Formats: sequence, structure tokens, C-alpha cells
Amino acid sequence: MATYEFDRKPIIVQFEDKSSFTETYGFVGSQGYVFLEGQLMVPKDVESDTLFVFMHPATTLNLMPFPAGLARAGHHVMCCGSRYAKNDTALIMEKVVVDLAEYIRYAKETLGYTRIILMGWSGGGSLTLLYQAEALNPTITETPAGDPADLTQAALIPADLVVFIAAHIGRARILSEWIDPSVNDEANPDDRTVELDLYDPANPNQPPYSEDYVAEFREAQRARIKRITAFADQSLADLEAKDGAEMERPFIVHRTMADPRFLDTNIEPNGRKENWCYLGNPETVNVGPVGIGRFSTLRAWLSQWSERSNADGIACAKRIDTPLLLVENQADEATPPSHTRQIFAASASPDKVMHQIEGATHYYKDQPDKLIEAVDIVINWVRERTG
Repeated sequence: MATYEFDRKPIIVQFEDKSSFTETYGFVGSQGYVFLEGQLMVPKDVESDTLFVFMHPATTLNLMPFPAGLARAGHHVMCCGSRYAKNDTALIMEKVVVDLAEYIRYAKETLGYTRIILMGWSGGGSLTLLYQAEALNPTITETPAGDPADLTQAALIPADLVVFIAAHIGRARILSEWIDPSVNDEANPDDRTVELDLYDPANPNQPPYSEDYVAEFREAQRARIKRITAFADQSLADLEAKDGAEMERPFIVHRTMADPRFLDTNIEPNGRKENWCYLGNPETVNVGPVGIGRFSTLRAWLSQWSERSNADGIACAKRIDTPLLLVENQADEATPPSHTRQIFAASASPDKVMHQIEGATHYYKDQPDKLIEAVDIVINWVRERTG
């Protein structure tokens, strides 16, 4: 495969967006406009009418290995930062869909690309599926908190092809499988049930875990999610009843990285390391400040972390008939292997293909051969459908 040098060009997308209160620090929404920052990666001396578009709800992907790998292989790539880039505390998934729509509109109407390949990598997988489902048949008119978010009037432009690679079903689903169910009191994370604390040596349940214990653990995880959702609903209702200036409230969710799969690789076996997660030692991450969902507002919880989130990959995959490629990294320490397979099973596309890359980790760290293999899979699949 030929290798190309490529240029990185900043992309600024601006559009009107009124909000009843400022939800992110800076100029996003506070002046009636949203300003988005992305990056266009263009191989030198390579013209193309096709653009590979990456977006993650909560971070930027322009420095990740896969987008750069595609650019080095001679393809035009755009990495899109949402209005919540690198701070998902107040993230509303429905607004991220609008952000992605504005990038795609800019790519077509301003940059002149005619074909869009929507790349759902990692946490961007469920966003990609939600976007495409709404672009094909928009149904969402409000957020799970009941705020206006009319995607039926957003004129979303569908992508031509969709790729789902090293991606999980959705932020809400993955949190429901990672959150620590041992916490009894949300205000006091030291109040815990020993039998549900994976990291407590006094827990009588130790790896390898029984199927009954895993089932009990999962049920307790879902129950904690529902308790937090009930708290968010009630808090918003209380604020509305006060009819004052306070419209939103932040809160902390303690201990959000506890999955039996981290400690027992016999559960959904693949080539991942034992006692490890994509952020490092799971016990450390569980109580640290960078765990997923750690800081949230009431509305953000309902939109991206609760069981009512619209960004559910399985539900969205059932609504999409666009050609779909799925790639599972078989040593992935972030995305459970069952997630890719569930999306494949749920997909309504008559043209869906799944590939597995033996030994590949989530970020292809120190695995240049696996990265090249992943890039080749995507490029060949796209070429078969575009000529």
C-alpha cells in the first residue's frame, strides 16, 4: 500500500443555536451561536470526492491512529469536534447529532465532497448510528429530559456508507456494564455492599465468577442506573416547580469502572489483558477522576448515560439500511466483543459485513501491522461499493 504525506487543515463550523442557559464554558451557545473546531487531513497531491468523517461525542479524534492511517493511505479525512469536545459534563446527544450534521453539510456544500463515509470508531459508533438513523427517518423531537430537540426539522444529510469499528453499543449501555453496583449511598461512596465490590478482597465472589453471580451483578448495575435516573428526573421536576433562575444542576457519580470482564477474561473471552481496562488499572480508574460519567448535569445524565438515551446502537441499527461494515478488534480492552456482534445481528442493512482482526487492541498501540490491516479492510470494503 502506498504511503502519503498529508496536511492537517483546521476546520471551523459556525451556526446559530439558541439555548435557554449557557451549558458549556466559553462562547458555545452563549452568544446565540455554536462554534465547532475540526481538522481536515488531506494527502498531498491527492484529489478526491470522497470524505471519511469521524466524530466522537466527547473528544477529538484527529490525533488517533486510525484517521491518520487512512490519510497516510491516500484518503481525505475529517475529524469533527463536538461542542462538548474534551468535556462531556453537560453533553446532550441530540445536540451532538446537530453538530455532526453541520460538519457534513459543510463538507458537501463548502468543501465540495460528494460522497460521505461515516466512521463510527469507539465511542463514536453509537453516535454514527443515531445520526444515520435520524438522517434516513427522523423521529426525535425532544431530549429525554423533555427539552426541544427537533431533529425532524434539522435536514440531516445521510451518509453513503457507514463503518462501525472498535465501537460499543452506546455510552448508556457501556456505563450500565461498567458502573460499580456496590455503592449504596450516592453521597457516600464508602458505603458499599461487600458482595458487589469486585475490588474488595473480603468479597466472597472471586474470579472466575459464576454465571449466577454475573447475572446478579448486572441486575444490580441496572438498578443503580435507574436510581440515578430517578434522582435526575426528580431534581429537574423540583427545579421547575421552584420557577426560579436555577435551571440545571451538576452532580458526581462515584465508582464507574467495575466490570467482571476486567478481572475474569473467561467472560466474553478475547485477547485482552486480565486486570486491565483501556484507561489502565480498573480499580484505580473506578475511584479516579477520569472514569466515564464521573461528572454530569441532570439533563446530560438523561441524554447520554440513562436507560432512556436515544443513542442506543441496537435500536438505531434496526432503522438503517445503508451498507454497513463492522470491525471487531479481538484484543480490544475497551469494547466488549459482544457489542459488535449485537450490532451486526440487529442491523437492518441488506449489505452488512463483519471482520475480526486477531490480536488487535483498541488503539493499535505498538501494533502498526494491525492498524494497516484495519485500514485495508475499510478501504477495500469502500472500493467494492464505490468503484
